[in-house]
Amino acid sequence: MADTVQFELVSPEKLVLSAPVEMVVVPGKEGDFGVLPGHSPMMSTIRMGVIATYVGGNVDKRIFVAGGFAEVTQERCTVLAEEAVALDEIDRSQADARISDARQAITSAIDDAAREAAEARLVIAEGLLKAVQG
Repeated sequence: MADTVQFELVSPEKLVLSAPVEMVVVPGKEGDFGVLPGHSPMMSTIRMGVIATYVGGNVDKRIFVAGGFAEVTQERCTVLAEEAVALDEIDRSQADARISDARQAITSAIDDAAREAAEARLVIAEGLLKAVQG
């Protein structure tokens, strides 16, 4: 059996990460789950949270996801995320700006659909800020 699992994280915009890792921890709807080589096949919805990949026994990457789906096989873990942002690529001021922009969009919404979309953006922005703060 291999000592790594192939991890792929895909957002609507791009392939965010494709790399062999020792383990990946995913924020599942029913709780976080870790994926190691040889994991039993499964599918799961994921909640907003942080995916952590492990290399060399330590956390290698931390990536905020805004929900989505995960598929696990014995050799691979694939996550299709609604949005994915590497935490080392964003800081608190950027997260604060996203919150401010979403609040402004709620205030200036011209109809219920626009307001609901802005409210959804606010929830994601607040989750991102929480993840950035650690």
